[in-house]
Amino acid sequence: QVQLVESGGGSVQAGGSVRLSCAASKFITCMGWFRVGPGKNREGVADINGSGDATFYVDSVRGRFTISRDVAKNTIYLEMNNVKVEDAAMYYCAATRGVYGNCPNRPHLNPTSWLYWGQGTQVTVSS
Repeated sequence: QVQLVESGGGSVQAGGSVRLSCAASKFITCMGWFRVGPGKNREGVADINGSGDATFYVDSVRGRFTISRDVAKNTIYLEMNNVKVEDAAMYYCAATRGVYGNCPNRPHLNPTSWLYWGQGTQVTVSS
């Protein structure tokens, strides 16, 4: 069992930046972020492999968000830049076992492929 604890959410103005963190209770290969916006379904945002050298982003955040990993701390981060109103959501950290050291990619960020989930951290965006 892996416990995940998110932190770093809050209120941000559109165009601003916010950084989310997720600490895992132990090492697990694949970690990532999902979000649930108002009236929306759960959406995968980004994932990162065990060594931190392979990442994937959903199109809507690519170029604005950066996922990174501190392997020694079993912690991942999501740096959100140029935040848009549509980025407002509850953000959930998730983790799952990897496939040859990488995250499941057929497809990436399929929620049913992820085993462990955090409680979520809210990001509110004001225009």
